[in-house]
Amino acid sequence: MARAVAEGDRVVVVFATNGDHGEVAADLADGETVAAYRRREAEASARVLGLSRIAWLGYADSGMTGWEQNHAPDSLHAADLDEAARRLADVLDEEDADVLVGYDWHGSYGHPDHVRVHHVVHRAAELAARRPRLLESTLNRTLVSRQLAAAREQGALLDAFDDFDPDAPMDDGNPLGTPEDEITWRVDVRDYLDHRRASLEAHRSQATDIEAFLSMPEEVFAMMFALEHYIEPGDPGPIRDGWPFTATTVG
Repeated sequence: MARAVAEGDRVVVVFATNGDHGEVAADLADGETVAAYRRREAEASARVLGLSRIAWLGYADSGMTGWEQNHAPDSLHAADLDEAARRLADVLDEEDADVLVGYDWHGSYGHPDHVRVHHVVHRAAELAARRPRLLESTLNRTLVSRQLAAAREQGALLDAFDDFDPDAPMDDGNPLGTPEDEITWRVDVRDYLDHRRASLEAHRSQATDIEAFLSMPEEVFAMMFALEHYIEPGDPGPIRDGWPFTATTVG
């Protein structure tokens, strides 16, 4: 997002849920909800990245796979697909969006809301007055495996990742992300690592993951986060370097 802003694009981030089942911040004020705290964090992150707008679809966090919150009536997981997609399509129409980015088919690690966003994004693209170019953010499982192996060999693997295996079942029973031979785009964002660190810092209440990332030495952080990966539905690859965040003619 920071790179797109730097290249002159108007960038809007859409939050499908309020994140109210995330970790509780150590400095949560009396009377403040987790959802309100995380909204402030989202706003701080957006400022760091230079985003033009934050939009909220208005759903509650569905929690992790198997939680009772999955079926709460106001959760994204339980929401009517067309209704949720219509809310997103309204944002697309307001912005006359050229590009829409969601998650891969299982949200990279199986979070129920990430999986639901995948379906909502695809349906919203169909409902929009002008269909945007559609991309799916994913994690390159093949690359992560290579990086972990290299870090172990060099004795540089952080304790937080000592037992992590990207080929093992994640929250939904599937391995992490997507194998490299199923990915369309590799995007270089190494010039924006300071933005990424600052954005992560803004979300520091989610300490379990964020603290692990922010504790990485600079060279390890760069190795892990210099590249982003995207699937473009209908384009089977092979993976290539590029900048796919431009409008295309959709037949």
